[in-house]
Amino acid sequence: MLAFTLAALLVAAPSPEAEALGRRLAATGTLETLLPTVAAKETEELIAQHPELSAAERAMLRDTGRTVAAAIAEKMVAVFGHEYAATLTLEDLRMLVAFAETPASRRYREAVPGVMMRAVTKVGGVDFGGDLRKAFCAKTGKLCPK
Repeated sequence: MLAFTLAALLVAAPSPEAEALGRRLAATGTLETLLPTVAAKETEELIAQHPELSAAERAMLRDTGRTVAAAIAEKMVAVFGHEYAATLTLEDLRMLVAFAETPASRRYREAVPGVMMRAVTKVGGVDFGGDLRKAFCAKTGKLCPK
């Protein structure tokens, strides 16, 4: 049984080409544009919460934020890349990477943070759990918000 399990794990391991393509895909995904935006926003929020920081300390905090974000991005690219490699076919990976590296795809990724921020502002608060409870309550009289 153990030999069968080990054999299955070895067969399921992505090829080096798939791993490389998975990393390229992960590095050119939404993560590439969202993480720096989120990191910058959270860094500025932290700075706003600490007016006692000097200009030099604020600059150092911004630099530290970029360093921390880069380390997180590196980890995420490795993990996402491996998962893409393990989940998608080699043919799919090749096609997705080819598209992801086009100018149109780059422009799309650059647009995503602004589009998301504007859309979230227009949609307002989303509370799926609360909305689900209300809808189910209206149908059944159960799980009604208290």
